[in-house]
Amino acid sequence: MAAPGCASPNSQPQSTDTTMKKLHFKPIITLILLLTATCAWSQTIKVACIGNSITAGAGITHPELNSYPAQLQALLGNGYQVTNYGVSGTTLLKKGNNPYWINSRYKEALESKPDIVFIKLGTNDSKAVNRPFLGSFKNDYNELIRSFAQLSSRPRIVLLLPLPSFKTDSNSIYDPVIKTRIIPLIQQVAYQDSLEVIDMHSLFINKPELLPDGIHPQREGASLIASRLYQLIRQKRDTIFNISANLPNPEKVSSFYGYVCADFSFNGRNCKVVKPKWAAAGHPWVWRARFWGHEPQADIALLEHGFHIVYCDVAELYGNKEAVNLWDKYYDLMRKAGLAKKVVLEGMSRGGVYLYNWAAENPKKVACVYADNPVLDLKSWPGGKGKGPGSKADWLKVQTDYNLKTPEGEAAFANSPINKVKQIVKGHYPMLHLLADADEVVPPEENTIPFEQRIRELGGNIVVYHKPGFKHHPHSLPNPSMIVDFILKNTGIN
Repeated sequence: MAAPGCASPNSQPQSTDTTMKKLHFKPIITLILLLTATCAWSQTIKVACIGNSITAGAGITHPELNSYPAQLQALLGNGYQVTNYGVSGTTLLKKGNNPYWINSRYKEALESKPDIVFIKLGTNDSKAVNRPFLGSFKNDYNELIRSFAQLSSRPRIVLLLPLPSFKTDSNSIYDPVIKTRIIPLIQQVAYQDSLEVIDMHSLFINKPELLPDGIHPQREGASLIASRLYQLIRQKRDTIFNISANLPNPEKVSSFYGYVCADFSFNGRNCKVVKPKWAAAGHPWVWRARFWGHEPQADIALLEHGFHIVYCDVAELYGNKEAVNLWDKYYDLMRKAGLAKKVVLEGMSRGGVYLYNWAAENPKKVACVYADNPVLDLKSWPGGKGKGPGSKADWLKVQTDYNLKTPEGEAAFANSPINKVKQIVKGHYPMLHLLADADEVVPPEENTIPFEQRIRELGGNIVVYHKPGFKHHPHSLPNPSMIVDFILKNTGIN
């Protein structure tokens, strides 16, 4: 079908005069080609990359080919026009030592009337010379955003968090300032302005080799940025779905690292739902079993991909029948609210008990599992019946939750995930375990290792990622890409 206002290349002139057909054949074809070319150009999506030296491609051989905007252009191909408006050394701050605002490239970016704007500023604002003005950072960022938002093109605006700095000079670009001051300010702006925000800091935090001078990515590093932006642009989005309209009235609405988090009560339980800026196709979701907000980097990355993150607090019930029943009702609420039939289950430490005990009863409702140093045998923790120290206070709660009144009852107790492997594998869903090999709290040889063996014996699908030398803490990974990629793959999101 031809674009509106454009002639179809397949249309033919209507005439019965053969001579006239011959005379006008070439002009008509020429006109059609010109109209088609004009229409194709009018449909070109213009992408503006605003930023500092990292955007400009400083330190990269042939930045016109190898900077991340240039590589993004190569990935997107025809139909897109990516322009690099990066200027080395510039700050977001108007009172910074080199404000982006006063550079001609800023004016040129506005005049281009882009359809998509990526803003990657803030790195140079971490310098000691600029830190006294950080109180104006949010206001300056809001003004920059408004200057693009008010354009007739009404662009999609995406904020990029600064990359980490591996420099140790505290007067120069300094990562502690980027991490603790700049990034939270950008996340606040993203929350207030309802804008997308992409975490480039975590994406590079374990890859210093991609930043040879400690600040600027080389070609491969620029490729990583370009690939992430390409993925974002090409992902299918549902911008209409709004889960808030289908939830109980929230008692509180707050920012979860730049995303809207609704707190509400359901069946007497404290619950949370964090919604993405837009929903991925099919409305996928992650159900965190325990320790809300602890090591949230995977959750944040999945929000970027359009996942919802949810929580229902059944902490003191340790995965017993009451907990499973409460979760059944919460699952029904999430389904009625519009989320996918199959959920991603995420559990750290004792969260493994909650998620697997529910999954054992609901094997067809699980898309995949991400478990992190999980408790899989309550007699190991908190029972302390094996190598680990256990927890007397928590074991007393387990005894109450499962009505364990005698030593014989405790010995016969079989309501841990490790006792429910047959039910778990019926779901045929993949499982990813992060395992600290030196875990002193939840001994691997009493939890994940025998669990993995039984899962494999019954044909289940489990991957265990070992963390040699690590103890129970910290959970997750500084760069959650491996976890995120596992979840994206097993929910069909790309």
